[in-house]
Amino acid sequence: MKLLRLITRYATAAILPFALAGCASTQGSPARYDVVIRGGTIYDGTGSAPTRGDVAINGDRIVAVGTVEGAGRSEISARGMAVAPGFINMLSWATESLIIDPRSQSDIRQGVTLEVMGEGWSMGPVNAKMKADETARQGDLKFPIEWTTLGDYLSYLEKRGVATNVASFVGAATVRVHELGEGDVDPNPEQLSRMRTLVRKAMNEGAMGVGSSLIYAPGSYAETDELVALTKEAGRCGGMYISHMRSEGDRIEQAVAELIEISRRSGAPAEIYHLKMAGKDNHAKREAVVRQIEAARSEGLRITADMYTYTAGATGLDAAMPTWVQAGGVEAWIERLKDPAIRARVAAEMKAPGSDWENLFHGAGADKMILVGFKNPALKPLTGKTLAEVAAMRSQSPEQTAMDLVIEDGTRVGTVYFLMSEDNVREQVKLPWMSFGSDAASQSAEGVFLKSGAHPRTYGNFARLLGRYVRDEKLITLAEAVHRLSGLPARNLSITDRGALRPGYFADVVVFDPATIADTATFEAPHRYAIGMRDVLVNGVAALRDGEPTGATPGRAVRGPGFNRCR
Repeated sequence: MKLLRLITRYATAAILPFALAGCASTQGSPARYDVVIRGGTIYDGTGSAPTRGDVAINGDRIVAVGTVEGAGRSEISARGMAVAPGFINMLSWATESLIIDPRSQSDIRQGVTLEVMGEGWSMGPVNAKMKADETARQGDLKFPIEWTTLGDYLSYLEKRGVATNVASFVGAATVRVHELGEGDVDPNPEQLSRMRTLVRKAMNEGAMGVGSSLIYAPGSYAETDELVALTKEAGRCGGMYISHMRSEGDRIEQAVAELIEISRRSGAPAEIYHLKMAGKDNHAKREAVVRQIEAARSEGLRITADMYTYTAGATGLDAAMPTWVQAGGVEAWIERLKDPAIRARVAAEMKAPGSDWENLFHGAGADKMILVGFKNPALKPLTGKTLAEVAAMRSQSPEQTAMDLVIEDGTRVGTVYFLMSEDNVREQVKLPWMSFGSDAASQSAEGVFLKSGAHPRTYGNFARLLGRYVRDEKLITLAEAVHRLSGLPARNLSITDRGALRPGYFADVVVFDPATIADTATFEAPHRYAIGMRDVLVNGVAALRDGEPTGATPGRAVRGPGFNRCR
């Protein structure tokens, strides 16, 4: 109730959409514009050199960029500030957090104006069993599932009100579970036909394409031909394929080859989610992987990637155990882990590189695995400890401890894995076909969200790029960084009226201080907001004013190229 009262108070304070930071009401001549942002350094999202000028807005659209002679009903002074298109989070897990708190604070305070969801799992289509299972598995964030299709979900968020715009891929695993359940089975021709129909319907509802996540059960059970079949439906509707590949470590080159094959055979563009070389034994593979991608691009395939700006990833303890033990869903997984013979087999497989699964336990090691998400209140005091520390507390092996924690919590247990090389992060930032995604929720540093830990990328991924890697280390220019946060992902997603400061485009605009923008969240203290972002307008309405959320919820569902055209 306290959180809801706080949201309501912010919303009440933001009734007027033109109450903006640095505003000065115009007097005298009639206003020609609703809002004018004055005297900023304009980074237009194309990568072109910045210019000094103004941005004028009427309603939800940009109407002038450059020297604006007429007055605005409200004016923002942007002198000494950068003015840019709103940023696109190419991998967002705000699917649930925006239902609980629509302010999207951790992202809006970094300039994100579009959350793109759907890494393997999407919020639709769901059937009755899926709704029941997902409701029973909810942790700290609890909500009724009041939708059935992906389009319904996007409309649900829009109607409830949300600070940022929202978009989604349709999850390959979601479609699979809808028709096949959570077991390790292959679809027969009739089932595959139904799965393809679900993808086509989702594209017609506005999905951006098909998203897969191939290290996790049951998504990992999908074979290449199945993924090609689903992606063909997305490609016919103008959509793309985007994937957490089957491997980011020991078999990364084979995984990239599979993604390229899916793109080639389906005719759809493809993107690699959070490109990385996971595990110290694989850090040296970066150059070979980049050559592999660029060779595909040189033959005309539209292959791109996104990344987060940290050396640790975050997922669950399911990524520490073989996928065969997880067949049938989390409940079946837990029951198997109670069997001594199965536990012995799982422990043995955890200690070695996965021959046919991505073993993050082996890639990171128990001392580099931080436990951050529990459902069971009795286990929450372990939040922030490494798996090795908890194993020592219990006088157990890390393997046995991991299995016991899954049983005791009834979930996959949120876990941070330190897997990557900082040198590789720096080199990947420079790649011209690289965009950025947090791979995290967009949430608040308050209320129910403090019941669990977090990865600092939740609060700092985009500010870290602009502060550390652009301003401090000068790896790329600010103009290029803005392009890869806006214009590049918009083009990849086939969005034609966002991602740039141009007349006629939607007025998703950010104003920030390049000299101070920075991430402040750490692995030790992850619930800390970024600094340096001053104003954020979403569809012409202030969602952030003078560094603080207004409570306004102007976000809309951004639909893909097949919307209402793919039947």
